[in-house]
Amino acid sequence: MIHVDGVSVDRGGVRVLSEVSLAVERGEFVALVGPNGAGKSTLLEVMGGLLSPTTGTVTVADRALAALSAKETARLVASVPQDTSFGFEFTVEQVVEMGRTPYRRRLRRQADPEGPARVAAALERTETAAYADRSVETLSGGEKQRVLLARALAQDAPVLLLDEPTASLDINHQVQTLELVAGLDETVVAAIHDLELAARFCDRVVLLADGTIQAAGTPEEVLTAERLEAVFGTAVVVDENPATDTATVTAFADENDL
Repeated sequence: MIHVDGVSVDRGGVRVLSEVSLAVERGEFVALVGPNGAGKSTLLEVMGGLLSPTTGTVTVADRALAALSAKETARLVASVPQDTSFGFEFTVEQVVEMGRTPYRRRLRRQADPEGPARVAAALERTETAAYADRSVETLSGGEKQRVLLARALAQDAPVLLLDEPTASLDINHQVQTLELVAGLDETVVAAIHDLELAARFCDRVVLLADGTIQAAGTPEEVLTAERLEAVFGTAVVVDENPATDTATVTAFADENDL
């Protein structure tokens, strides 16, 4: 579905991604994990067509993003940013309706007939319908994050990119959000800070550090103590959560604490 081939990105004379190659198949939920500055957000920007790579290519559904218009790209890839600031007084429903922009024409008579149903479904799926008429400026950070997810779902693109989708959420809504995302038919790539949530909900994990992929595979294959200690620079114990049968990760400031 989405293929990244030999992508490198230079910013301000600094190489932030180096020869990154990654294939995500249709319907997969893939987590990008790694320390701050590893290149996770930059990789998402490149995959979403928001940033042109210095070298390399990105293709979605066998179409090269570099050859597509912004509207064509938006019909293939929807992005949910980490920043939840809006800076305007639109209602929640109006924000979600913005996800339908790629399907609208300039002429009013060439409207988006599927738009109302797509918007309503996105509001329901993200449990934001109850405050559809409220200004986004009155919402909490977690509520705003769910509105941004609803906007992306309304966009009806086959690929969904999320940058730290649970960063502003309490523990209950973290689980609800990732359960929702894991149940989507769309192909999903998400930068996730919480390694245990990534292990619990994602099909595959890609471990990034210093702008390169250090490992990629199932959570069990990637989230090992040896790899995590090398990447994060701290002592780590990886165990299994008996309630979920997925990895738990405990970090220590000093190996003597083990």
